Amino acid sequence: MVARIVGHSYDALTTPERLVLLEKLEHETRRLAFPRHELINQVAEQATPEEFGGKLSHALADLLHISRAAAAQRVADAADLGPRRAITGEPLEARLPATAAAQRDGSIGDGHVAVIRQFFDQLPHWVDVETQRCAEQHLAQQAVRFRPEQVRKLADRLTYCLNPDGTFTDTDRARRRSLVLGVQDIDGMSRLSGWLTPEARATLEVVLAKLAAPGMCNADDQTPIVDGTPGEESIKRDTRSANQRNHDGLQAALRATLASGKLGQHNGIPATIVVTTTLEQLESAAGKASTGGGSQLPLSDVIRLASHAHHYLAIFDEATPIGLYHTKRIASTGQRIVLHTKDRGCTAPGCDVPGYLCEVHHVDESASCHTTDVDNLTFACGSHHRLLKPGGWTTRKRANGDTEWIPPPHLDFGPLRGRPRTNTFHHPEKLLGEEGDP
Repeated sequence: MVARIVGHSYDALTTPERLVLLEKLEHETRRLAFPRHELINQVAEQATPEEFGGKLSHALADLLHISRAAAAQRVADAADLGPRRAITGEPLEARLPATAAAQRDGSIGDGHVAVIRQFFDQLPHWVDVETQRCAEQHLAQQAVRFRPEQVRKLADRLTYCLNPDGTFTDTDRARRRSLVLGVQDIDGMSRLSGWLTPEARATLEVVLAKLAAPGMCNADDQTPIVDGTPGEESIKRDTRSANQRNHDGLQAALRATLASGKLGQHNGIPATIVVTTTLEQLESAAGKASTGGGSQLPLSDVIRLASHAHHYLAIFDEATPIGLYHTKRIASTGQRIVLHTKDRGCTAPGCDVPGYLCEVHHVDESASCHTTDVDNLTFACGSHHRLLKPGGWTTRKRANGDTEWIPPPHLDFGPLRGRPRTNTFHHPEKLLGEEGDP
């Protein structure tokens, strides 16, 4: 059916006919979401992480070549709009049945669904089930008639009617709390967004009242003031905006926490900024270095950080690290830092988890080799690490030190069938000017 439609030519149609056809296409495209919801819910209910190769959203992202955010959104939509089954096996209606029915009919689209789901995300938990059901039916009925932005206005008004006093509990606030560190922009800057609980806000207010005051933590000063009270001259020299002072105050607070040493260790190394660069970059003081979190740091910042940091040095001969071998099963601090340099993050194909959040995996099990050599180690995130077991995924090292992941037979399909996989997500430079490995 789709192949026939794609093959059609519409040159002979009039404008009214084209508009009618566009409406029909939109209607039918919306209906396709229903079988997708059902399939996703069936996989989530009946399959194990070993069967689809990790988290469901990650598996969908890899299979469908969509972003992980989009895949997570589809899983969440399916949970609310798709048919379900109880633990005992009997069928259950969707959590938002009226919305699901309207989408199945093709009467509403993703924009309407997003508005209705957001309405329930913001609704206090004390609103009774029957009231929620009536509200959902009403919103779904209006979504059939109006655009999403119009339904948004109705949803806001309905929220006010149900909670005119703005009464929210700690449970409601805890449900909404979040902090999102966005991806780096082309200039290296990152957007920070989220929602703070009242306690978190009160704490931040005190920190910024001190460290973001005029004259405090000013990077333009030869010696920025981080303790005590800035003098009149320091305050007069401070030309930063309030928002810029807030940024610098927060950075100073985070730096002080990191320098205190009270964070202890994280995944086997002291909680510290791990930076990977080359001798050539250091000598030229140009370019960007990579951190264990997957971000890019200008060399000028690296040099400034290095002036008051504890240093670790890893030396490589070609791609092979020198002198990092021992007989204990647990990887040493030096070995973990080398993995930050070499792997940068999880080596499972397509995985975007950075090195800070990874575990160390023995490619050849330590029980058989009885040593922990750095050229036998690799980074794996928690969810992928658990898949490395008999009957599941296996790993091996290439001659150049890269880690190959070999899927079990039931996951060995697609264009890479019969071929081991490597991960280039953390090494985009490998794909520049060459075909790149799978």
